[in-house]
Amino acid sequence: MILGGDVGGTKCNLALFDERSLGLVEQTAKRFPSHEYSKFEDVVSEFVRTVAEPAGAKVTAAGFGVAGPVVDGAVTATNLPWRVDSRSLAALLGLPRISLVNDLEANAYGIHSLGPSDFEVLNAGAPGARGMQAVIAAGTGLGEAGLFWDGKSHQPFSSEGGHADMAASNELEDALVVYLRKRYGGHASWERVLSGPGIRNVFEFLRDTGRGTVEPWLEEAMKREDPAAVFSRAALEGKSPICVQTLDMFVSLYGSEAGNLTLRYLAIGGIFVGGGIAPKILQKMRSPIFMESFLAKGRLRPLLERVPVRVILNDSTALFGAARCAVIGV
Repeated sequence: MILGGDVGGTKCNLALFDERSLGLVEQTAKRFPSHEYSKFEDVVSEFVRTVAEPAGAKVTAAGFGVAGPVVDGAVTATNLPWRVDSRSLAALLGLPRISLVNDLEANAYGIHSLGPSDFEVLNAGAPGARGMQAVIAAGTGLGEAGLFWDGKSHQPFSSEGGHADMAASNELEDALVVYLRKRYGGHASWERVLSGPGIRNVFEFLRDTGRGTVEPWLEEAMKREDPAAVFSRAALEGKSPICVQTLDMFVSLYGSEAGNLTLRYLAIGGIFVGGGIAPKILQKMRSPIFMESFLAKGRLRPLLERVPVRVILNDSTALFGAARCAVIGV
């Protein structure tokens, strides 16, 4: 059996896969709240003890995608107090080696295991578009990755572009950048707006600068639930003007950085929008806001109009990708 893992700031998804002639088949999976564990090895040990061993499954290969830069077989997680080391995980599982990659690289490896129903098409693009591709995914943080086209197939590679300096496209965004620089010690990255915490940052910017009013019922809801989920739900239901403003601005920024990433990698073969947020706000992602910001790149607009843009709906994509890394020995 192959063990695949998708390790994020909020949750860890682990699953067992069986390799068959038609590809990987998921057998059983379990989700773990990341912040309830002091280290990732404890998550893996619990999965083996409670899932693999009772099923009589022997792990013969393993791959994990972790949110953070992987250097020399180890990664310090970006949004968790964990250091994940491939050598200690291999010893824990009794394997000669395991695959350890960035979580967006794992997503990239998993994309081509998906079918048409696993995507929402935002822009069909040019028929038969081929070439470089890219992935952008907002969730607990913001991840970005590329897929190099070698003329025959796509070869995924990771990046930490989500931590690059945020660029503003208009005066409102200029003010947002200034606000974030003051809040975060001078550096305003894309992750500070394109993530779950980022949605809250956008909301608080609008509130704190007098660009929106917070209703009493909204303040109460924010105390009981995850604020980002509250903002998104209230916006999609049209219950709160400031929440509508927040989500509109978030989606516009998302489209803008997706367009930037497409230009950086010249990803004319397509860009994929992953992560946990986009599928939950598909109604807003389908609106013109995302694609207008994606295309608003001056003289390069005609090029971007030819790029396929798709939202990944399958939340097991990174799991499949991590397992595939284990199989091919990345």
